[in-house]
Amino acid sequence: MMADNTVIVVQARMSSTRLPGKVMMPILGESLLSRMIERLKMIRHQALVVIATSEESADDIIEQEADRIQVPCFRGNLNNLLDRHYQAGKKHNADIVLKIPSDCPLIDPRFIDQVLDFYFEHPGEYDYVSNLHPATFPDGNDVEIMTMACLERTWEEATKNLELEHTTPYIWENPESFSIGNVTWDTGKDYSMSHRFAIDYEADYLFIKRVYEELYPAKHDFSCNDIISLLEQKPEIYEINARYAGVNWYRNHIDELKTISSDQTKLTF
Repeated sequence: MMADNTVIVVQARMSSTRLPGKVMMPILGESLLSRMIERLKMIRHQALVVIATSEESADDIIEQEADRIQVPCFRGNLNNLLDRHYQAGKKHNADIVLKIPSDCPLIDPRFIDQVLDFYFEHPGEYDYVSNLHPATFPDGNDVEIMTMACLERTWEEATKNLELEHTTPYIWENPESFSIGNVTWDTGKDYSMSHRFAIDYEADYLFIKRVYEELYPAKHDFSCNDIISLLEQKPEIYEINARYAGVNWYRNHIDELKTISSDQTKLTF
């Protein structure tokens, strides 16, 4: 039986440490956030997309952008993203909540559908399903699904700063307490450490901007395969942010995470 209400929560704020204001940077006349929401709305499954941001005045612009593109906006604690996820899901009567980071403007909607398909094909079997543990898809295609009951329990029990900031570590760090599923890339390949489609640095923005300029005019719903083909044809685009491939937030918490090994992140760059 399919869940009655699927809510996709996109966390966004202006105070990014490495690239402040990245979600509002322009991509072909629209904000990066708007371009990402456009891709999320391409999924086959019915879902409500909600932008979650903080109550800080600096994030007023994100609420204004949400209003402009007609997407609900929830505002909450600046640093407790777990609380924002839970409260946004609760406000919109979610049965399941998807976590899609706002730093994934090239996310392939087909991959979101693939993870949702897996979840719905196993009714009642999983509390949490992702394509991240272990990751195989190119970085920037992050999909995490959790039942509202799972999210609520996590919200009640999680206490570590990294659990509050990153929402889901408490779940996958406690596999004995939750039923966890994972979807791998059906190509059999693992590009998680070699291909970077996420944004955290200026070079990432230049890469993403170039990909949109190359692919979007001819095909608005360009796929991950389209991006990979482009990079094979024009390797100079791949090189724009290649030095950051494999860099993720895990690197700062290897000593704290039980289920993440050092080969799942680049420790220095």
